[in-house]
Amino acid sequence: MEKGTTSNEGEAQYFCKDFHWEDLRAEVEANPCYAYHFESASSSSSSPPPESDVLAWKQFHLRHASGRFFKERRYLLKEFPELLSCPPNSKLLEVGCGNASTALPILRANKDLTVYACDCSNETLERANEIISDAFTIASFQHRFRTFCCDLSTGGFPNWLACDPCRDKFLQKQSYCLSDVREGNGLHFTNSYPSQEVECCVGGVDFVTLIFTLSAVPLERMPKSVKECFSVLKPGGMVFFRDYGLYDMTMLRFEPDKRVGFREYMRSDGTRSYFFCLDAVRNLFLGAGFTELELDYCCVKSINRQKGKCMQRVWVHGKFQKPALRNE
Repeated sequence: MEKGTTSNEGEAQYFCKDFHWEDLRAEVEANPCYAYHFESASSSSSSPPPESDVLAWKQFHLRHASGRFFKERRYLLKEFPELLSCPPNSKLLEVGCGNASTALPILRANKDLTVYACDCSNETLERANEIISDAFTIASFQHRFRTFCCDLSTGGFPNWLACDPCRDKFLQKQSYCLSDVREGNGLHFTNSYPSQEVECCVGGVDFVTLIFTLSAVPLERMPKSVKECFSVLKPGGMVFFRDYGLYDMTMLRFEPDKRVGFREYMRSDGTRSYFFCLDAVRNLFLGAGFTELELDYCCVKSINRQKGKCMQRVWVHGKFQKPALRNE
């Protein structure tokens, strides 16, 4: 699941601070034209059935099958340098891969990384495979990009990523306790888990990328989605997160009738978008057992030269880690 990106967004970096988010917040909240964004959501608003979400995204990707709607996200290599310095044979799970605009620059930059990519649309996955095949004529590159159809928010990941028996074996061999994750302690284990015992699945992944994906998931299904990412990560593995931030220009453009919840909107094509504040992201990931490594707003001024307009874009950058096993 992903929406298209502009060339400005494609070049934007996490450390870019063209303006201060707090200044934008004060400006927006003082403008009566935007007052409806802060009203309580209608009690009649309800989440559509999961199948309608999938259908809306399938139709969206079919309309933009040429791939011109998307730009390669090369900036991710600067924001998440771990993707370049990871050990050989590392595994990355790209959630909501779309047409491979995230996977393509990563595969180009790191020949030792295998990317598992999922999306809720088989048609989208076919297009992603075509793009990767066109970009890499060497068969070994194509073998490092493996796709599978999956709707993270409803069905969870398949067992071959990290199967249930292996998860059960892992839990049986560990004594663990949930510390106060809000203090950054996370989930700690007292014994080492020998990786060679994982034989019936790939043993989990080293990294998960959630790039403009979680915002497309209905709010009430987000906690389950983040917990699924936690479950397939190896201890010490990381999630790289980027998504729409609160008071982004896109949010302010939504009309009142497009609101389906607090900070949650439905486009005319049936796809939805949520706009995150830092606390919302923090609560989702710490609540699933992650520890926070980085979390901040990316504030970028984007100039539309044709219309002579300056647009204030806000995205949230985050990096979260599954606590590593420790011996005692």
